Amino acid sequence: MAVQIKSKAEIELMREAGRILAITHEELRKRVHPGMSTWDVNRIGEEIIRSFGCIPSFLNYNGYPASICVSINEEVVHGIPDRHRIIQEDDIVSLDAGVIYKGYHSDAARTLMMPAVSEEVRKLVEVTKQSFFEGIKQAVPGNRIGDISKAIQDYVEGFGYSVVRDLVGHGVGSKLHEDPEVPNFDTGKRGMKLRPGMTIAVEPMINLGTYEVFWEDDDWTVVTDDELPSAHYENTILITDGEPEILSRAPGIEL
Repeated sequence: MAVQIKSKAEIELMREAGRILAITHEELRKRVHPGMSTWDVNRIGEEIIRSFGCIPSFLNYNGYPASICVSINEEVVHGIPDRHRIIQEDDIVSLDAGVIYKGYHSDAARTLMMPAVSEEVRKLVEVTKQSFFEGIKQAVPGNRIGDISKAIQDYVEGFGYSVVRDLVGHGVGSKLHEDPEVPNFDTGKRGMKLRPGMTIAVEPMINLGTYEVFWEDDDWTVVTDDELPSAHYENTILITDGEPEILSRAPGIEL
């Protein structure tokens, strides 16, 4: 497993990629609303990314046909935007996006709640977000990848939710997906030791019901087996000499 330790110059490029991605997510949060199509969400997201002179990480990545993954309700991740898929008042909408700035990627996801989301689903979204922060408390030098994984799972399962097993976080840098893999669940192994200069995407995908998922016929969209809702929250982080730094953030924008 070849893990890339980033130089100061590379980290600075990733900070800028992350800042632009954070702005993109914030603009989408303001503009996504019931009645719009998931294709319009993708179009707006791509326009924002390109307005900064950047390239969407996901467009044509392994054949993915859009710039923003837009996944609704029971869709876990990798939903393909569609002009005919209209967002409803009680939907949750997970947006996964990436930015390439001067050859370096940032990767982040948010789950947006439309106005009539049930309290049950609202809680799922809140716990999913907090599980990321519980996980990265363990993202310090000397700890291991598995410490992040276990912290996420322990927190989530305390609320009776389940963690998707078939998809994991990952290293990120000059490639969108690098080593190491970063599971959101305890694999029984502690995994690689964390070292300053590592950059990883930590991305809990949490289901209201079973952790089992399947791929739809488009070979991209991942859906919960029981068709109950799923939420997704992700940031690109840097391992430092102390606490981790969230790279996919921008001043004045709430995570």
